[in-house]
Amino acid sequence: MYGNDYETPDAQRARQLEDTPESFRELLATEGRVEPRDEMPDAYRRTLVRQIAQHAHSEIIGMQPEGNWISRAPSLRRKAILMAKVQDEAGHGLYLYAAAETLGVDRADLLDALHSGRQKYSSIFNYPTLTWADVGAIGWLVDGAAIVNQVPLCRCSYGPYARAMVRVCKEESFHQRQGFEILHTLSHGSPAQKAMAQDAVDRYWFPALMMFGPPDDNSPNSARSMAWGIKRHSNDDLRQRFVDMTVPQAQALDLTLPDPEIRWNEDRGHHDFAEIDFTELFEVIKGNGPCNQQRMEHKVRAHEEGAWVREAAAAFAAKQAAGEGAA
Repeated sequence: MYGNDYETPDAQRARQLEDTPESFRELLATEGRVEPRDEMPDAYRRTLVRQIAQHAHSEIIGMQPEGNWISRAPSLRRKAILMAKVQDEAGHGLYLYAAAETLGVDRADLLDALHSGRQKYSSIFNYPTLTWADVGAIGWLVDGAAIVNQVPLCRCSYGPYARAMVRVCKEESFHQRQGFEILHTLSHGSPAQKAMAQDAVDRYWFPALMMFGPPDDNSPNSARSMAWGIKRHSNDDLRQRFVDMTVPQAQALDLTLPDPEIRWNEDRGHHDFAEIDFTELFEVIKGNGPCNQQRMEHKVRAHEEGAWVREAAAAFAAKQAAGEGAA
């Protein structure tokens, strides 16, 4: 039935774990949690540092596209909600940097890696927010994709990351509802407002689909991450879940997803959708997106201008520690 090179999922998992300590394999086999002081393979630790750092960087950079709309939100209520959301994203970054530090890395080194381009953040934040409707599209589509991607991380094999994700996902649910409500208001408003909402969805739909990463057959890290229990589902499986979740929501919004090939497939029990051209994703990752340079320049400038705050905090902490020692 299968070719000689076929591997069952269990066989593939076993092969991926061949070079790992026995205690580590036993822990994963029993769905246990790896804690900072537990024995773990160096490659597992490096993978976690890369993934958690990218996640933290994305939360911090992700404040920019929406932050510049706080002063322009159409009402005081909208301003307050958007401020709360941006504040949440800052908190998510802090949780995640703290989780990464349990792996023995320094937060300052992670930030330096981001600023120098050695570490990445999610490509979705390199797109501009041209209208108020874009804030809604980010909440509905981008945060909706984040929920699909991140809820399984609450069962990640690394304890500090999994525990951080519980609170992050609860707050992301609020963000997604906020975006849906903005688009619902616009799509049921004037013709110009509905057109603005549709335009935002048209521009953010395919970038949101790309948030799940490249196809499984072109994703070099997925197989091992799944064997290690860091990921629970493949990129393509998560993308399918997102499409299936979003199609009926779009109908409730009375908006059209910009893919004429979307249709329910009774045999598969899922929605079919068009093949994605990932050329754009790889170009944005390489730094050629609409806002790559703008996002990094803003981040580096804010970091440099905030140096005095970090220095003051370090001096205060040293003073407090010296006082406690004297006592």
